[in-house]
Amino acid sequence: MPANVLYGQAGGVTAVINASAHGVIQGVRHHRDHFGRIYAAREGIIGALREDLVDLEREDAASLDALRHTPGGAFGACRYDLGPLESHKHQYERLMEVFAAHDIGYFFYNGGGGSMVTAEKVHVAAQQMGYPLTVMGIPKTIDNDLAGTDTSPGFGSAAKYVATSVREAALDVASMAESSTKVFIMEVMGRHAGWLAAAGGLAQGRPDDAPQIVLFAERAFHRRAFMDRVREIVERVGYCVVVASEGLRDADGQFLSVAESSHVEDWIQLGGVAPNLAEMVRRDLDLKVHWALPDYLQRAAAHIGSATDVEQAAAVGERAVELAVAGENGRMPVIRRESDEPYEWSVDSVDLARIADVETTVPEAFIREDGYHITEAARRYLAPLIRGEARPPFINGLPDYARLGMFPVERRLPPYELDEQVAPQKGGKPA
Repeated sequence: MPANVLYGQAGGVTAVINASAHGVIQGVRHHRDHFGRIYAAREGIIGALREDLVDLEREDAASLDALRHTPGGAFGACRYDLGPLESHKHQYERLMEVFAAHDIGYFFYNGGGGSMVTAEKVHVAAQQMGYPLTVMGIPKTIDNDLAGTDTSPGFGSAAKYVATSVREAALDVASMAESSTKVFIMEVMGRHAGWLAAAGGLAQGRPDDAPQIVLFAERAFHRRAFMDRVREIVERVGYCVVVASEGLRDADGQFLSVAESSHVEDWIQLGGVAPNLAEMVRRDLDLKVHWALPDYLQRAAAHIGSATDVEQAAAVGERAVELAVAGENGRMPVIRRESDEPYEWSVDSVDLARIADVETTVPEAFIREDGYHITEAARRYLAPLIRGEARPPFINGLPDYARLGMFPVERRLPPYELDEQVAPQKGGKPA
């Protein structure tokens, strides 16, 4: 009998991660002679450890097809790292027991850099323990920092939301700048990589249009220079809009704002750059300032999803299945850019070991020489990624998203208690 398939989602979700799930499901449908049943693990690797699986074969086709335009993680995602095989062998033994109990021979794990570490660990463990398992990583992250791929599925839609929100908010600010707010600051996600801040720069159509300032995680923040730039722009334009990476650091390499420390060693939760910058502006320049923190909104905005992003997210899911059918193992599909204009791309693949937990930051060529905006090279790279509208269907004025039955698979093993979370590699956030 053909082996069964297990799919899982991990890390911060995106507006298009479920499109990748749909791509996997479609791929399995197209190769019924090669695969058995397809399951999903609730909350990613946590569900796999707990034997908390759902049977996708019991879902109706319309509900599964609706995944293509549904944000969030339909099956639940997690931030949970497996420990090293040497010291946490019991975790991997449990996984192999669960896989064997449900005849699982294919494991597709959909996530970012930390999640690819988890996928690689499972791949290596299965080989060392002699369990016949094909493991495929599937890329996603709004941070756009995955190595080996031209762009990360999830980024294009988040970038479109950020650029659109900046342009719309700027019109509000400009309309009342004479007697009200002079400075508006929007904080976007990006711990070590300023890709989303760069995307905000796309909103600027003419030289003095908003945003007038982009603050990248890759460039040190200098308070005096920043204040001088804000003052000059307000005096010349009448107002100033700033897009700032949450991972902004000072000249000493310290984050400008830390929301909280995690119990996981060497991991901190960022947040609060915008209000901190706003307070600096109030104190130094005595200007009225407002700030915004899109937070989850930027990664959940499927109502303004990028058609390019949705297409690519589905494509990497389907390609993961094709790679498995071809006998590949321990790989991750990646996007290859063939040209900017017209925008053409293809799907290739790389070894998980090469890209797991490796971050790609905004290159110097994409950051203007003064450090406060994007270059034309950045625009050429970013512009195709936000093109096209992938609007979900609307009912009674609201988007209509997938509603799955989430039919549980009968457990065959004793309950399992999760270990306390282990410290992630390289001090990064958990998968």
